[in-house]
Amino acid sequence: MKLNTLKPAKGALGKQKRVGRGEGSGHGGTATRGMNGAKQRSGYSDKLGFQGGQMPIHRQLPKFGFNNANRVEYKVINLSSLQTLSEKLSVDTITRDTLIQNGLVSKKDLVKILGNGALKSKLNVSADAFSKSAIAKIEALNGTATVIK
Repeated sequence: MKLNTLKPAKGALGKQKRVGRGEGSGHGGTATRGMNGAKQRSGYSDKLGFQGGQMPIHRQLPKFGFNNANRVEYKVINLSSLQTLSEKLSVDTITRDTLIQNGLVSKKDLVKILGNGALKSKLNVSADAFSKSAIAKIEALNGTATVIK
């Protein structure tokens, strides 16, 4: 193989369409843009949701619902998941960092522990929030449920 024999694959390169370069090019006049209208003009860009002048669907449909700006979203973890994690890692202390390292939550998530499932061993858990049943089950086995401020 020599450098002077290299060439693009067959069909890879086509003849470039040169528009707006006079009638002799075959693409003069309207420069392949069709006749009148916004799409023929330079600088045209289609608006998001534009339906040719028809009232867009997002304006036809009514607004509804309410989004509370002050809502606090928690990523919930059940006690059964904590029990499985503590058995897998053989630890008795579980923090947000432990949950992050094991892929149960992300760094930005607030964590709430719920009481679904049973604990078999004493656990010291720290999280952003706890349900009453989770606190009761953790403290029944002499564990601690610490709320992170």
